[in-house]
Amino acid sequence: MKGKYMQWNEKIISFDLDGTLVTMDYVDAVWLEKIPQLYAEKYGISYDEAKRVVEKEYLKIGPEALEWYDIKYWIKKFDLGTSWKDILLSCKDKLKLYPEVKEVLERLSEENQLIIISNAANEFIEIEMEALGLKKYFSAIFSAVSNFGKTKKDKEVYEKVCNELGANKDKIIHVGDNYEFDYLAAKQAGIKAYYLDRKGNMNGSYVVRDLKEFEEKISGK
Repeated sequence: MKGKYMQWNEKIISFDLDGTLVTMDYVDAVWLEKIPQLYAEKYGISYDEAKRVVEKEYLKIGPEALEWYDIKYWIKKFDLGTSWKDILLSCKDKLKLYPEVKEVLERLSEENQLIIISNAANEFIEIEMEALGLKKYFSAIFSAVSNFGKTKKDKEVYEKVCNELGANKDKIIHVGDNYEFDYLAAKQAGIKAYYLDRKGNMNGSYVVRDLKEFEEKISGK
């Protein structure tokens, strides 16, 4: 990762992580496969039964709580007797970038500073960035959960990122796959944003189908 934090004279291009750079296969494997598997082994029940129990417990907490995103909390709650790192590394084979990611990052990082603003906890971000060789492209990485104690990327998260960087909002362009958290919240904070809709459900000047189209839009090609 590049030095922290240099003079932000160049354009700053901000990316979401999961669903934008990295496919959802990895996080789904951790939460919906590995943890139920460990629960089944711990309590001597079937995988299907364990999955029902685990998902029910997830829903009791819900995505409005910080614990929802905290793998250490769930390891302790379910008494799984293993470390977060062991769980995350055991699913590493599920880590996969979208096809265009590396070439787009290579080009954009030549003339711009790149950052990550993610809802994921730092434990996940650390493993994903390291395993996929992404660290070298980014000057700064922010987790809404771990760095700001927020369960969602709201307007305040984007404002705090600008303050942390000492950067003007008009220097930043953000892209991500969640319409509310990556597009609307960023816009509310005064940041130019694009919604990454890989499924092609929405249209608009702010909508891109993949990161190549995003690159073209911000480069004026």
